[in-house]
Amino acid sequence: MDIGMTGKRIKEARERRNITQEELADMINMSATHISVIERGIKVPKLDTFVAIANALEISCDELLSDSIEHPKFIIPDEVSKAITNLSPKDRNKIIKMIKIYVEE
Repeated sequence: MDIGMTGKRIKEARERRNITQEELADMINMSATHISVIERGIKVPKLDTFVAIANALEISCDELLSDSIEHPKFIIPDEVSKAITNLSPKDRNKIIKMIKIYVEE
């Protein structure tokens, strides 16, 4: 596991949600210093801490570990879900129909 890359992905996910290290730390009952150490890849978070961070950032654990998981099953559905979340219901239905047509071929 590349803890440096995992820490970088945690930081990127936190910044995408416009959350400070202090805010994330408060969300999971940790210190901002500990969050900083994890993001910089200095320390490997405990499993319960890792899961708490993923939940707080609303991101899947496998996405944070994407370089370590040989057979990620949830990254692509998560990417698709994120891509269509902000679409209008009409456009979302179009995309779903297109995917169904593509898969059936």
